Amino acid sequence: MPRFAKRVRKQKTDRQDAQLLLRLMVEDRFPRIWVADAENRDLRQLLWHRHRLVRMRTRVMNQLHVVALNEGLRRKKALWRPAGRKQLESLILAPWARRRRQDLLDLFDQLTPKIQELTRALEGEVEKRPVTRRLMTHPGVGPPTALAFELVIGTPQRFHGGKQIASYVGLVPSEESSGDRRRLGHISKQGNSLLRFFWWKRPRSRCAATRCGAASSSTWPCAEDGRSRR
Repeated sequence: MPRFAKRVRKQKTDRQDAQLLLRLMVEDRFPRIWVADAENRDLRQLLWHRHRLVRMRTRVMNQLHVVALNEGLRRKKALWRPAGRKQLESLILAPWARRRRQDLLDLFDQLTPKIQELTRALEGEVEKRPVTRRLMTHPGVGPPTALAFELVIGTPQRFHGGKQIASYVGLVPSEESSGDRRRLGHISKQGNSLLRFFWWKRPRSRCAATRCGAASSSTWPCAEDGRSRR
């Protein structure tokens, strides 16, 4: 039996859309868009700068772990304590391997004080913000996560619920549905990637700390800075 396809004329909606926008503006019902001010955007630069330096130091630390493992030295986080650092520096290496170790140690020593300085500036900014301090009362939420939440989300009243906030940050699954078939994919990854990283990192570090019996609100630098828990 032959099948026939019906030709459907596509409708242009530009004129209707323009009329709707005009009516909303005349009636003062046009949705207001929140825009971060200059101070907010500058504080985000503090978060981004510290975050990038932490990631750089983590890569340096991973390379130093490889240098140690190649010589049979496996200290994990203890490698960054004075005794572990002394063992790492005392390894007898070939000339270029020794040069690699020294350059990496120099980078580590250069990055650490910069990160500490930015961390103090971040914590000082947190003390000025009651909302950020209140967010930190939640277990596992430290200054970077709390400050990033306040700076990125801005006015929470502009969201109707948690699902809208998750969608705004890009933590909801992407959807590729067709007809009656509904297909959900990976998270959309739209929105602010830094806040999404913190939201993804904190639950993982919190769960790991809980399993180790070391969960406390003071462990926030360990998850991000690579510093060993005391």
